[in-house]
Amino acid sequence: MTPLQALHKYYGYTQFRHQQEAIIQQILNGRDALVLMPTGGGKSLCYQLPAVLLPGLTLVISPLIALMKDQVDSLNLNGIPAAYLNSTQSSDEQQNIINRLRSGDIKLLYLAPERLFGSESRLVSFLKSLPVSLIAIDEAHCISHWGHDFRPEYLMLSNLKTEFPKTPVVALTATADQLTRHDIKEKLALHQPAEFVSSFNRPNITYKVVPKKNSYNQLLDFLAERKEDSGIIYCLSRVSTEDLAADLRAQGYAAEAYHAGLDNETKARNQDKFLRDEIKVMVATIAFGMGINKSNVRYVVHYDLPKNIEGYYQETGRAGRDGLPSEAVLFFSAGDAFKLQRFARVEGNEEQSRIMLKKLDDMVKYSQLQTCRRQYLMHYFNEPFPDHCGSCDVCLTEFKKIDGTVIAQKALSAVSRLNQRFGNTYVIDFLRGSKSEKIREEHKQLKTYGIGADLSKADWQRYIGQLILQGYLQITDDGYPILKLTPASDAVLKGQQKIEFTLAENIEEAAEIQTPSYESDLLPDLKTIRFNLAMNENVPAYLILSDATLLEMATYLPQTLDELGRISGFGEVKLAKYGDAFLQIIINYCDKKGLSSKIGSKRTKAATKTKASRPTSGNTQRESFELYRSGKTISEIAAQRSLSTTTIESHLCSFVQTGELDISEMVPPRKMPAIQEAAESYGTERLAPLKEALGDDYTYAEIKAVLSWMKREVQA
Repeated sequence: MTPLQALHKYYGYTQFRHQQEAIIQQILNGRDALVLMPTGGGKSLCYQLPAVLLPGLTLVISPLIALMKDQVDSLNLNGIPAAYLNSTQSSDEQQNIINRLRSGDIKLLYLAPERLFGSESRLVSFLKSLPVSLIAIDEAHCISHWGHDFRPEYLMLSNLKTEFPKTPVVALTATADQLTRHDIKEKLALHQPAEFVSSFNRPNITYKVVPKKNSYNQLLDFLAERKEDSGIIYCLSRVSTEDLAADLRAQGYAAEAYHAGLDNETKARNQDKFLRDEIKVMVATIAFGMGINKSNVRYVVHYDLPKNIEGYYQETGRAGRDGLPSEAVLFFSAGDAFKLQRFARVEGNEEQSRIMLKKLDDMVKYSQLQTCRRQYLMHYFNEPFPDHCGSCDVCLTEFKKIDGTVIAQKALSAVSRLNQRFGNTYVIDFLRGSKSEKIREEHKQLKTYGIGADLSKADWQRYIGQLILQGYLQITDDGYPILKLTPASDAVLKGQQKIEFTLAENIEEAAEIQTPSYESDLLPDLKTIRFNLAMNENVPAYLILSDATLLEMATYLPQTLDELGRISGFGEVKLAKYGDAFLQIIINYCDKKGLSSKIGSKRTKAATKTKASRPTSGNTQRESFELYRSGKTISEIAAQRSLSTTTIESHLCSFVQTGELDISEMVPPRKMPAIQEAAESYGTERLAPLKEALGDDYTYAEIKAVLSWMKREVQA
């Protein structure tokens, strides 16, 4: 079996990423290697795939018990026999694994370094009696004093080459500068290792730095739009992780704390709940490396400043491991940097103190950049990169100064007319002339009501925010924040003080992190099936299939096992075990919606465009059309054909698009302008926002029919 065949058989992928193929070939040739690959870049596969192809046993050295279990569960689900030995297991469990190792039933064995070379360990002698074909050292930077996460127990691994002189060793890490790389090779006594440094760029992660100002409220604003997403929040101290987790729980968020001071049972329970999506937010210390392998982490927030770029980069890399768009947000204050200077100094070692302080200084510089953040990160790891990435906060923002005096006068006047008794939202709605019942009738009679209708809510939020920063407005910090004037407000209202605003305009994000159009109503059903399967297997849901795989299914709607096999992430074992369960959901959904497989468009964009411009009007659609022509209602056709009314509506809409069915037969002409206007305002990708905007007087059938008619008009 070739490496590529094994990749598809066990993992369901058709091509390698980064330098995986070259690394695997180096290992299969019996040579040592040092691998630097970004978090989420596929480091594990670099030793897991050779383990399958090599005849004997692969030893994997890992610093974290939780990570071992995660990896082993994932391998076993893919049909690769793996196990771990650590302190959480009973003597019977350990003896069972020893027996399986003797009989050659295990391909990968995960161990902690102290387990292998502990003072009372007899494990090395036993392992030397087995055919060990490969040794993989994960998180290899832990062996270096210069690394950002030095662990003394890793120094024991310097004996590896003595005990296993003829076994190839691959050392892997996500982050290591030149000094750390040299230290890894020297301490492990690697023999002429090939060094593989993959691109450190993670294009699906958007990097942002937010000036710390009332950070808790800033965090709540950020989380409010991401309630269904999994995320990690890093804090500086153990106490702050527990306090913040408790505060978030009080706000209704499913959050727990995780730090080195918790007892093992609590740590294991909290991490397991996070991995299984039972909690959405993990609040953790920066100092403690969790080794999270969870693929669907959508954001990483650094509530406090990290100590160095290596740690920051590795922690942000825990977001978006499935390749889907994700965010890395850092709250920065100079006070954090001052606090960390004390931790950076190493007593009695001036040289190491100097290096650690330099690393902290590099982190501070990153936080204060007015140039591309991604370029700074890439240059830090000696990788060339252009000065504009298009997907960090700096690159996604254009700054220009505008005269904002009139805007400021409108805002200050509104606050004054409302007697300084209302918060930001009310003031903005008042300025924009909102017809909402929340605006008091007496306020609607004021001259200031509606004078800001030419600006959006988002614009007003930005301008009022800048007025607060410039000291022309203030906001109370009690239970209900209220906008108040300041002593400086009067000069602006009288026209004696000119105001300038910095206008920041968001730019469209880079194309590579855009996801294709998918059936949003199908995705929750697929997640439910995945969750149920995970419960049965007693593993986290993302180990069954990643979010990216579910998204592909919801996009291409496979109808057979062969088509499902073309979805990334479905290897032979998972296809056989889970394929039918997912297919049933997809087929039922497609039948209900009148949809068919799009798997043919998976690789060719041109085919997608062609398909979109020529709607299908096959036999089943034609039958519905003829029945409608004969005078039957949609409900009658659905009953006669044992299909849903939604499916019949979709059939008829295809004929509206071809021009065979006049739009007026499905939609009263008086309703068409409103539906067109809503479609132009909210887009045509999803029906729910249009329905919500239009209200109960408009049906989904009418909306779909007008959208089909609009497509025909565009094509004409």
